[in-house]
Amino acid sequence: MKAAVVVFPGSNCDKDTFYVLKYVMGFDCYYVFHKDHFHEKEFDLIVLPGGFSYGDYLRAGAIARFSPVMRSISKAAENGTLIIGICNGFQILTEAGLLPGVLMKNKDLKFHCHDVYLRVDNNKTPFTLAYSEGEVIKMNIAHGEGNYYFDHCKEIKDKIVLRYCDRNGNITEDSNPNGSVLNIAGIVSKNGNVFGLMPHPERCSEKLLGSDNGKKIFESVALYLERRKDHAFA
Repeated sequence: MKAAVVVFPGSNCDKDTFYVLKYVMGFDCYYVFHKDHFHEKEFDLIVLPGGFSYGDYLRAGAIARFSPVMRSISKAAENGTLIIGICNGFQILTEAGLLPGVLMKNKDLKFHCHDVYLRVDNNKTPFTLAYSEGEVIKMNIAHGEGNYYFDHCKEIKDKIVLRYCDRNGNITEDSNPNGSVLNIAGIVSKNGNVFGLMPHPERCSEKLLGSDNGKKIFESVALYLERRKDHAFA
């Protein structure tokens, strides 16, 4: 499987993500830089990592959406390529219109960097096949603009993948670290091939780091692509 990690000026989770994809998962992985172009069918998976692209000037992700590489990413999304935006990557995908909604400053206007509990509300996506529906997992967050908002909540209910919860899986106001509508932590696009989440799965993909809860996202991708390949040759 061929994967790409997109690097923008200010990205700082690109090496962590690359390490997990290449050395933990064993994917054929490459860096793609913000001024690069590539064919829409070149990669099986494209990951936009966390960080502070272009210093988060104007708004997080607002300048990165105009990077030359985004034209290739948009074409890849239209082609059905699997795309994951983590934290700042999620912000970029919403700014580029590849995912619905916006990510605003956290409700308390503070930067949050700590572990959170998440509930898997949809395990039918290419990114969550390895999880059980309703499974409670723990991941790290590190953001100041993770407050997800969308005007018409009814329209995105079927796109919700992860929600902030307590350790027992209850969706509560206290378990919501940033004020996101419906406690949303991760969503997929209408076609299901673009996934954005604020928590960092690359930071919890090895038990050596205290948790490998995030590894299942990448395992799900591998499982989905293998199934798609088998179906194509059936």
